[in-house]
Amino acid sequence: MATHFKFKQFTIGQDRCAMKVGTDGVLLGAWVPLHFQPQRILDVGSGTGLLALMLAQRSNAATIDAVEVDNAAFEQCVENFEASPWSDRLFCYHASFQEFYIEIEERYDLIISNPPFYVEDFSSGQLSRDTARQNQWLPFATIFEGADKLLSEDGNLAMIIPYASETSILNLANTCGFYPVNLTHVRGNPNTLIKRSLLQFSRTKGNPNIQELAIELERDVYTQEYRKLTRDFYLKM
Repeated sequence: MATHFKFKQFTIGQDRCAMKVGTDGVLLGAWVPLHFQPQRILDVGSGTGLLALMLAQRSNAATIDAVEVDNAAFEQCVENFEASPWSDRLFCYHASFQEFYIEIEERYDLIISNPPFYVEDFSSGQLSRDTARQNQWLPFATIFEGADKLLSEDGNLAMIIPYASETSILNLANTCGFYPVNLTHVRGNPNTLIKRSLLQFSRTKGNPNIQELAIELERDVYTQEYRKLTRDFYLKM
């Protein structure tokens, strides 16, 4: 695995992060709608800082904060922020999300997260990897609870989840007062099962915009939709 991942406008150092740059994070960062022009953004469980950096490139947000609990990932996130063209707008807090939302009084227009969603009850023997991968370290209920406290009245919450968890997470969101605005189902290719769900929530009930996205037509042949979505980031798109 490469120690650095180079995008068109920034580079991600990832040698000290348990979870490397992957399709899920790039999808979420490129997909999340920003037409409401959020001025304060929070990336929860930031890892390398990928989502925060993508949103710094895509938006004019004055403040883009991140929160990361793992020490090595936090240090690498800070380094990635400082090396980027948008270092004056980016800041990472070293804390768990639970600690963060209890103590912080700020309000955000957008909270975004590529959360850990594996539910293994065994340890890999590597705490940083378990923290990055396993849902127990950042439960979905905690994300919604924190978002309820930290989001502005018209704020949005966005995340990527396994499609298999979609119904339960939509039900959880509903009980927490969040309702889907945009929902995109992601397939590896048009002939495979849906693998991921991209979700954007607000506090306003309505009929969500539901779409579908396939990443490839065949091995290493990307769909036009995926190329259009990610072309501002990937070097070879």
